[in-house]
Amino acid sequence: MQAKELARLIKTGKAPCIVDVRSRGEFASGHIAGAVHLPLWAVLLRSSGLPADKDAPLVVLCEMGPRAELAQSLLGLKGRRRSELLDGHMSGWRRAGLPLVK
Repeated sequence: MQAKELARLIKTGKAPCIVDVRSRGEFASGHIAGAVHLPLWAVLLRSSGLPADKDAPLVVLCEMGPRAELAQSLLGLKGRRRSELLDGHMSGWRRAGLPLVK
């Protein structure tokens, strides 16, 4: 999903569940409004913050991409098949000048 499309969906209240798999420090330094913080190490251990409906759409992101790709695969193993990656991840979100929550 493109960053500007996600920002538009957030503004309209129709955003999918945003899953940020970065570390606690990275998340605290700035994240997308409404994002669920689920560090990569915790993806297989817990589902807190994720929709109960396993068919709910998810957008997964990290700083540059590799952790999000792994998290997307792990979420798929847990039956969450409707996930996509945020194009450009957080670095792309910042480059686009989109808002962050601190």
